[in-house]
This record gives sequence, C-alpha cells and structure tokens, in this order.
Amino acid sequence: MIQLKDIQIRETNTNDFNDIMTVEKQAFGYDKEAQLVADLLADKTAEPMVSLLAFYQNEAVGHILFTRTYFDNQETQPMMHILAPLAVKPEYQRQGIGGMLIRAGIEKLQKKGSSLVFVLGHKEYYPKYGFLPDAAKMGYPAPYPIAEEFSDYWMVQAISPKGFEVEKGNIRCCDELNKPEHWRDDESDR
Repeated sequence: MIQLKDIQIRETNTNDFNDIMTVEKQAFGYDKEAQLVADLLADKTAEPMVSLLAFYQNEAVGHILFTRTYFDNQETQPMMHILAPLAVKPEYQRQGIGGMLIRAGIEKLQKKGSSLVFVLGHKEYYPKYGFLPDAAKMGYPAPYPIAEEFSDYWMVQAISPKGFEVEKGNIRCCDELNKPEHWRDDESDR
C-alpha cells in the first residue's frame, strides 16, 4: 500500500502526452478512452481545461481531465466543466489517488472561476467527493438522454459561492465530448 503523502500531483504540459496515454490505456484496458483524451486535449472548445497527472516515485500513475461545458442555446455562459475521464493504473487503484486528483482538479477549477462540475460516472464513488446524483432533476439535463434507471449517474457539484444560483438548462460539452457515442455504454466501441 502506497502512502498518499508520496503522491505528487501537477498540471500537465505537452511533454506529458505519452505518460497520459499510458495511464489511460492501462487504467481502462483498451484504447478508446486514450483516444478520447487525445482528441479532448486538442479541442479548442474544451478550454479552459484542467489536466492533472499523479506521480508515484516519478511514475505517472493517474490522470484526470476537466473540460469546458456550456448551456445549449443560451446567451449567458457561466464557466462550467465536466470531469471525463478519471484514470488510475490498476495496481494503484483503490488507494485514494483518484480522490486526490478530483480534489486537486476542483481546487484548480475554483481558481479559474468555474461554477459547476458535472460527471457521468459511478453513483457510489463520486458522491464521496461532493457530486450530487441526478443533475437533470436539478435543472441540468445531460447532452443526450439518460435512461431513468441511470439518472443518478449524471451528477453535478457546485464549486463557487454562486452555487446552484447560476442559470439552469441543457448541458452541452465541448465538440469532442458532445458526440453521442460518448454517452452510451457500448462494449463494441472498444
């Protein structure tokens, strides 16, 4: 078991691309997520983004990416982001590194002036870090319909003093993440 005090987290730069790809491929066990991350990092509509790597003894062991989200068809666009994806190499999972990345990322987003953070993910995991289930019920429907039985997997967290006082409306992601194939769980896409 590693000690979390031995984990260093920092923002990524262009020299980190290979480390990011290695973490994503190993964490998910296939290339689809790594390709999505590569596409997101090149997507200008995803900016400003927050991309962080976690290191253990100079080895990249985790990565998190937050990209810009928007209200669909609204003039007012507060700064909002979506967490996608969070990746930790399998041998380092379940040791707190993912949580460290989430907290560090949210802190960076707060400094950038972001109001809300969304995630489509495990309903047992993300609420531990402040995410509230069923963001659609709170006035923030996902870019694509989510079946009722999975509505709790679409989550939101207010990270600014304004909280949920910002506008409500349908969420649209950056161009790369706003494609329908990223909003369904289809094993054949891997």
